[in-house]
Amino acid sequence: MPSLVIAIAALATLFALRRQLGQALRGRRNLKLIDSFRPEAFGLVPRAELDASRAAPPPSAELTARRQGIADAAWAGDFQPAAAYVAEAGNDWDERWSRLELLQYLAGEDETWLAKWRADQPDNADAATLHASLLLHNAWKVRGGGFANQVPPERMAKFKQMLPASMEAARAAAELAPENPGPWVVMITAARGLRYSHEQFQPLWAGLQARTPLHVDGHWQAMQYWCAKWHGSNEAMMQFAEAALAASPEGSALAGTYLHALHELEGRKAALPSGPRAVQLLDRVRVCLLALPADDERLPALRHLLAHFLLRAEQYDAALEQFQLLGRWCGAYPWTDAADPIAEFDRGRALAAQRSSRSPAE
Repeated sequence: MPSLVIAIAALATLFALRRQLGQALRGRRNLKLIDSFRPEAFGLVPRAELDASRAAPPPSAELTARRQGIADAAWAGDFQPAAAYVAEAGNDWDERWSRLELLQYLAGEDETWLAKWRADQPDNADAATLHASLLLHNAWKVRGGGFANQVPPERMAKFKQMLPASMEAARAAAELAPENPGPWVVMITAARGLRYSHEQFQPLWAGLQARTPLHVDGHWQAMQYWCAKWHGSNEAMMQFAEAALAASPEGSALAGTYLHALHELEGRKAALPSGPRAVQLLDRVRVCLLALPADDERLPALRHLLAHFLLRAEQYDAALEQFQLLGRWCGAYPWTDAADPIAEFDRGRALAAQRSSRSPAE
């Protein structure tokens, strides 16, 4: 028996050495790829122009000026520009929610103007939804973003104490505008922290779906509910994400739900989907995102994720396409997880370019 143990140990050592040697050789090959990589030959920006300060170009000067004007007015006590900004989105519920998130940031800095808005217009559903969302945000700010076992007991207790108010406020907002899905996004998010059972959660999800079945942020929050760190599992989360991708029309950021689910798997060090079907799903995401307007502010972060997961799936031609679209900007995950985001981004695009089927231009 001791000889069997020794033999097994020797085999394990041999396999470990082979693995280390393979990794070393791959590392050398990657270094060689980078040393000989000429970005311009593949339609990519020169290394010297790479910028890790942002994920994408800044918003237009006009949009930036308008948002700053709304902020200045709000902090001066005038809620009217903020109210008009949200109302202008009409029934584009994704855009309306995005604008509400900007107002949540403004109210998080100083909510005096929101209190005035609610006092002057007590039946305004946007003001009521913003109030509910702010309550939720403040509760989560107390908790922090760590796993449950990383949150100090006193902060967790305060978090649990604060959450019911946000759920109640969201239900009240929903009564003011039955067609508006915004309050339901707040409810879905609060339900996660309140540890709603699957049976309790489903009516909330059905409520959102009845109002708008393709709400992007609503899907992201629901995906979080179904992930393993909250109330589901890797399998439940991926099933949900694949269903969202199947429902996503071309030109919708909803397809990004699948990328966020892959990110969750990666964070848990779980195996990523592989094989032909996994490649087909990534290509479906690619097609959906290519049809998104170029100025959609959700697009750049999704493109960075897509490039990353296409690389992991060894889909080098498709990954190169994403790097060409991203241009000089590399201030996003996964590159920002590295000590040198620019070098990490450059390694990724070198790998995509030199292993693609594209011949470098002379």
